[in-house]
Amino acid sequence: MTAMSAQATPRSPLEVSALLEAPALGLVLITGAEGMGRSIASPEVQKPGLALAGHLESLHADRVQILGYSEISYLESLEAPMAWTRAHELIAPRPPAVIVTRGLEIPPGLVAACTEERVPLMRTARSTSELMDRLRAHLAACLSPTASIHGVLVDVFGIGILLLGKSGIGKSELALDLVMRGHRLVADDIVELRRESGRSIVGAGPEIIKHHMEIRGLGILNIKDLFGIAAVRDAKRVELVVELVEWNEEEEYDRLGVDEQAYEVLGVAIPLVRLPVRPGRNMTSIIEVAARNQLLKVQGHHSAREFQDRLVRAIASSRVPREVAPDAEVE
Repeated sequence: MTAMSAQATPRSPLEVSALLEAPALGLVLITGAEGMGRSIASPEVQKPGLALAGHLESLHADRVQILGYSEISYLESLEAPMAWTRAHELIAPRPPAVIVTRGLEIPPGLVAACTEERVPLMRTARSTSELMDRLRAHLAACLSPTASIHGVLVDVFGIGILLLGKSGIGKSELALDLVMRGHRLVADDIVELRRESGRSIVGAGPEIIKHHMEIRGLGILNIKDLFGIAAVRDAKRVELVVELVEWNEEEEYDRLGVDEQAYEVLGVAIPLVRLPVRPGRNMTSIIEVAARNQLLKVQGHHSAREFQDRLVRAIASSRVPREVAPDAEVE
């Protein structure tokens, strides 16, 4: 059952010029400067392969095209007129950009085609596989849907737990107690969420308040300076959402844990538990147990359901009627 959801923030398309500003890619512009303002809308990239050999139906014109040793060697093996034709066929649909890897020499026909169509042509010294991995990660981070939410994100036993609840209920104090027990803070107050790899949600804190926490009465604390680098991390996949609610004697709380709830973020359902808060409850220990319990569920062990199954079998076996002897008298 979906209990709550976070609203997505639309992402603007990425301009090709932004790729040159990414040090991890190591790109240098060769030609096509007029097209640097063009947009990249897809986080996928493509090695043209068969498209370069004339099978243009396999070409995805909305993707950045990556040419490695195989593609460049193929173009160089062709006679000049045919190499010119193949290069122009590849560039004619006007892909967002073309990148040549391994610092390879670029065939004149490809340079001319990109110049004519005003398609940015760039080169990098990185290998093809390395560039594709880095470029996919960069595009995914820039183009993936995002959402911002008021809460706290912590890493407890390797499980990313998003703490939610109304202001003043004690989210930051709980996170501080978890840090003092050796767990790690990811973000406090504002958590920026983005969807990665289709079904994963990754959370981080805004750059300006990263590694900081607000504790009423103390003010703003730098957790990294207070507890060291091991007490913080920049980002973490969200695997469990814990909603802290005020204890209400008239409300019925889940006592078995069989029926699961979910919190929807950017189209991804994340397991949700609602924990009532009242004086005397050790919330830090409960959060640690919730993290351990989630680890068991990921490994295929659902304690509540296993207990329910044993209980049902025990009840069923106790209802088996006893055999009555043939000669017994029944009053």
